[in-house]
Amino acid sequence: MAIDDVLRAAVENKAVPCVVAMAASDKGVLYEGAVGTPIDTVFRIASMTKAVTCVAAMQLLEQGKLSLDGPVPDIDPALTAPLVLEGFGDDGTPRLRPAKRAITLRHLLTHTAGFCYEAWDPLMARFVPETRMPAHNTGKKAGLRMPLVFDPGDTWEYGVNIDWVGLIVEAVSGRKLDEYFREHIFGPLGMKDASFSPTPEQRTRRIPPQQRNMDGSFTTLPLDTPFTPEFWAGGGGLFMTGRDYMRFLQALIAGGTLEGAQVLRPETVALMHQNHAGDLQCGMLTTQNPARSNDVDFFPGQRVGWSLAHMFNHEPGPNGRRAGSVGWGGLYNSYYWLDPVKRVAGTILMQILPFGDHEALKLYGQFERGVYDLL
Repeated sequence: MAIDDVLRAAVENKAVPCVVAMAASDKGVLYEGAVGTPIDTVFRIASMTKAVTCVAAMQLLEQGKLSLDGPVPDIDPALTAPLVLEGFGDDGTPRLRPAKRAITLRHLLTHTAGFCYEAWDPLMARFVPETRMPAHNTGKKAGLRMPLVFDPGDTWEYGVNIDWVGLIVEAVSGRKLDEYFREHIFGPLGMKDASFSPTPEQRTRRIPPQQRNMDGSFTTLPLDTPFTPEFWAGGGGLFMTGRDYMRFLQALIAGGTLEGAQVLRPETVALMHQNHAGDLQCGMLTTQNPARSNDVDFFPGQRVGWSLAHMFNHEPGPNGRRAGSVGWGGLYNSYYWLDPVKRVAGTILMQILPFGDHEALKLYGQFERGVYDLL
């Protein structure tokens, strides 16, 4: 079935409310499609932001301003004097101890530093309310100053690591993250609608998120109210169109350059897309908040690692991607993958909660299969 037909059927059958999907090879755009919303819809891409922040860090690595394995810059005690949360005493007091080793940039980029998200970690889901710590998504820096849930390098757990990377980028570059992105990534790559703070015109092109109900129907949620956070969230704060994100992926497919604009050297892109998590099993999430996320295991039974930006496939995926492919997604069921072997990338964007929505993932798989059929 053609990709257009797959997308249209999903919306007509009310499996998803709307969708934008795009794919490109190193030779140019392969596919663009939108059903139920215009192609220039501005999406809240949530954790798809992480790959952009990681590229910024790799730019500074190229310049010798950051190192992968030295201690991270001394910008906050949460990074340079971390404590590990081992549990709670009988009276509910958190049991904390100093971490056994220093946090490195490699730890942060691979989610092996020990940080987590309360939405997927039972210890932190208890720690945050009991200590009255702000939630990580409040835009307050205090929401990032959580203890670790394991010693750096010991295992993998998805967390606020890339928010810290964004703050490191700011400290090392001397530029606020929004300014840095505009000057060094968005501007050069022609990502015209990409920003942390959509303009009034861009807000008219946004769509409200939809919460899936138990019976499969949807409830429309309000658009988030604009506010100025204490920091720009390098782990999940960006808004952009599908075409914006596709241009970003095209640059990575092509070794860091798009239409003459180089954002990374080819050898840096190659390094970035290797597995850097060793033998650790990565990518699986167990929800503590079913309204925000389902349990997530994108590749059941397969070994999955982590690169310096994204999930890493040790084995071929079921829908066409080759071993060595990378990818990830955002909370509102937007996803992307990049296949360095076939030199193809794709992204599919929706605005549905909870994350890991089964119908959205089914559609993502059908879209990916359709892209490889085009090849």
